[in-house]
Amino acid sequence: MKQLSITEEMGGQRLDKFLFKYFNTAPKSFVYKMLRKKRIKYNGKKAEGSELLQSGDTLQLYLSEETMDGFMEEKQLAKAKRHFGILYEDDHLLVAVKPAGLLSHPESPADRDTLIDQILYYLQETGQYQPTKESTFTPAICNRLDRNTGGIVLAGKTLQAVQEINAALANKTVDKFYVTMVKGVFSEEKELFGYHVKDEKENQVRVYKTPVPGAKKIITKVKPLADNGKFTLLQIQLITGKSHQIRAHLKSMGYPVVGDRKYGDGRVNRYVKEHYGLNNQFLFAYRLVWHSGEGVLGYLKDRCWTAPWPEQLEGMIGDYFGTNGLLREAKES
Repeated sequence: MKQLSITEEMGGQRLDKFLFKYFNTAPKSFVYKMLRKKRIKYNGKKAEGSELLQSGDTLQLYLSEETMDGFMEEKQLAKAKRHFGILYEDDHLLVAVKPAGLLSHPESPADRDTLIDQILYYLQETGQYQPTKESTFTPAICNRLDRNTGGIVLAGKTLQAVQEINAALANKTVDKFYVTMVKGVFSEEKELFGYHVKDEKENQVRVYKTPVPGAKKIITKVKPLADNGKFTLLQIQLITGKSHQIRAHLKSMGYPVVGDRKYGDGRVNRYVKEHYGLNNQFLFAYRLVWHSGEGVLGYLKDRCWTAPWPEQLEGMIGDYFGTNGLLREAKES
């Protein structure tokens, strides 16, 4: 018999999910069978798998070493050069800045050097994460950005941090701000409402002004920062967070995002590609404000992180709108 002691880092998760990670190559049916047969016990008693683990709990594994070894594979991390920036880092949290063009997570088995690959390798190299054979937690990204959208991404280094970041995002105690440039003049600050439908097969989103079957309501706050009579620089605050929400919502209102190959204006896109080398949407997640004062991340209450705008976008802003106090205020606020 082997006994495991649940540490504070392991607590806060369901027993079955813990076991799936502990026996990381075992089918789920094996785990549930061992629970039914009392070959795996929780605090010395029969368990269902739905129990929430707490620090100080114990698990008793009545399994042979050969059986356990057969279902436990040591994690191996491929070398991944770091291309992301770091705005903030502590024992629980990494606030990263993803460059445009980098996948957040692999979308196919062939994808390598994604943001999460780079973060995990960075944490391993700095001694903050060791993907050992018995590891039951892997640091994770909690908010994703499209491949061609750059900006701030939150990564949890501990299970408690990942759970709290996900809860804060779900409970909307984190404010997320983007900067974008659109075709057309957007003259006043507004809260836009729409109904979001995604075609998963085509990876295409449509936003309707009135409810339609299968649609989900979305809310996008829009604040103009500058315009030149033809284009507008906008600050966007996401109230809801659906796939392609900013780009598709602005397109539905008649304001396509500059450089957006999926929802944008082809003629404008060709111009900015030729003159500025911009081959993706002008969209950057530049500011994030953390409001939650609860839990292991409570010390971050009212913390604000602001990422520097990429030089390529800065150059376009200077040419199209100049540099005025309003832009400086937006960047510094």
